[in-house]
Amino acid sequence: MLARFFVPAFAAVLLLTMPAAAKEKTKASQVTCEGVFGPESSEALVKQTFGPDNVVTGMVDGPEGMQMLATTVFPDDPQRTMRFGWWDEDARSGLSYVDLAPSQIAPGGVRIGQTVAEVEALNGAPFTIGGFWWDYGGYANIENGNLAHTDDKTCWVSIRFSPADDYSSDIDATPVSGEVQVPSGEALLEMLDVRVAVVSVSWPAPEGYGEDHGQPAD
Repeated sequence: MLARFFVPAFAAVLLLTMPAAAKEKTKASQVTCEGVFGPESSEALVKQTFGPDNVVTGMVDGPEGMQMLATTVFPDDPQRTMRFGWWDEDARSGLSYVDLAPSQIAPGGVRIGQTVAEVEALNGAPFTIGGFWWDYGGYANIENGNLAHTDDKTCWVSIRFSPADDYSSDIDATPVSGEVQVPSGEALLEMLDVRVAVVSVSWPAPEGYGEDHGQPAD
């Protein structure tokens, strides 16, 4: 069940440190919520789509030192690395989430490396971001706008932001640290060069999931 509530932050903000020339050569591909990225996806379809030699399934690091099962695609190519999580881990099917690669564009136009202002422009409305520097920090809370999740029958985009690794010691980052909600218009976000670090496409649990796993269904 952990995969439903937590998207592992394994992706670094690679575009922030790439030379400009390398960024220009990175060909972005648009992701849609269907096929291998749809709710009926499976490890078998991932292997069929990307080639079995490019797919590895096993335990990966989760929050608070936990381990969780995931299927990783192109693990040795950071610009193309994706990670799939499954509702049915035994069958490795029923897509819970997929963390997208830096070279991919999520539905709505979001991709790794964008600034908070760029995401706000795509959304067409302000939102809040969880404070940084803890296991569950940096996630966007989008209740209104183009990127808001309003229909449990469709996928939604989860966005996690991260500040730059190094910033001026003159900046007091306390207001954006820990368990707080930070408005997307907060000036500190630009001062800290906060950008998208992880973009995920997620799906709700299949009907009857709780019953199938020995838990009461919603």
